[in-house]
Amino acid sequence: MTLLTMLHAILMAGGSGTRFWPASRLSTPKQLLSLVGGASMIRQTCDRFGDLAPPERQMVVTNRRLVAAVRDQLPDLPDGAIVGEPCKRDTAPCIGLAALLVTRIAGDPDATMLVSPADHVITPPEAFQAAVRQAVALVDERPGRIVTFGIKPTYPAEIFGYIQRGEAIAAESGGAPVYRVERFVEKPSAATAADYLKSGDFYWNSGIFVWRAQTILDALRERQPKMLAHLEKIVDAWQTPDRQSVFDREFTAIEGISVDYAVMEHATDVAVIEAPYEWDDLGGWQSLQRRLGEDENGNTIVGKHIGLNTTGSIVRSDDNHLVVTLGLKDCIVVHTPDATLVASKHDEESIRKVVKELETRGWSEHL
Repeated sequence: MTLLTMLHAILMAGGSGTRFWPASRLSTPKQLLSLVGGASMIRQTCDRFGDLAPPERQMVVTNRRLVAAVRDQLPDLPDGAIVGEPCKRDTAPCIGLAALLVTRIAGDPDATMLVSPADHVITPPEAFQAAVRQAVALVDERPGRIVTFGIKPTYPAEIFGYIQRGEAIAAESGGAPVYRVERFVEKPSAATAADYLKSGDFYWNSGIFVWRAQTILDALRERQPKMLAHLEKIVDAWQTPDRQSVFDREFTAIEGISVDYAVMEHATDVAVIEAPYEWDDLGGWQSLQRRLGEDENGNTIVGKHIGLNTTGSIVRSDDNHLVVTLGLKDCIVVHTPDATLVASKHDEESIRKVVKELETRGWSEHL
């Protein structure tokens, strides 16, 4: 079976991902924004696949309210390729549902899946494609193996999970260095992250995986049987008139959990490829500074802006709205049609609290 006929690319887009707030009336997730380069993040993700998986073997799992927007971004995907979750339940249910749809509805029980968030910046695409081919070969060597991609850390980041590597794996596929995964570690403190960087044995966890669909389903059956039972009921009704009502009822009943907690921390046969490409997950506005660079005053500007005595700041608007800043230092200013954000760069993590405050106030039109 060739690579083109066996690899299914699964994109996680907005259903469980990080949102740049504010972005639009629907609080558009960063996957649908054009933040770096001309195309949206999700469009760039699909283009990055090249010939790894043609459109008919791509699937997007997202929030239901974003299905139409994703369809506009990806018109080449076939009908049914964009699955809208009725509510947020994190990455394990998202991935489990995709695996069931691939094996049972798409009719490929031996499928190999490439699972990728739709909001990463990865360059060059050719290096990414070579790494995925290497991962597929590693899975072919051991069908029960899970392969992930580790990013060599460049600074002691507290916002990423980490992977500790074990002994090297001599793979027939060649390519980038491959290691057995010793353990997965959640977001560390600043001091711990500094120790990880110094040791040289840790990677940032990119959240990109290659595995057989059956491998992830077997893992969920062992570790999350209730979740899998709900997902199986959804797929049983997928081609019936009751599809929507069953989907709503069963998916809502699932207790959300990430794939890292549900599967990866318990898996025993996991390999990590040292990613041979540049990577950034654009986890916040300051990541734009890393990707787009700074002007002579240390500012990163997107859109129409006049800045006087403004340094070290990030300003995002559009060409139809002028933002003027006076005497700002180390600030984030984001203008959108219905909301404006002004924050200290040193307090960006608190932006997450804004979402909770909007929920408390009942201002759902901004969520």
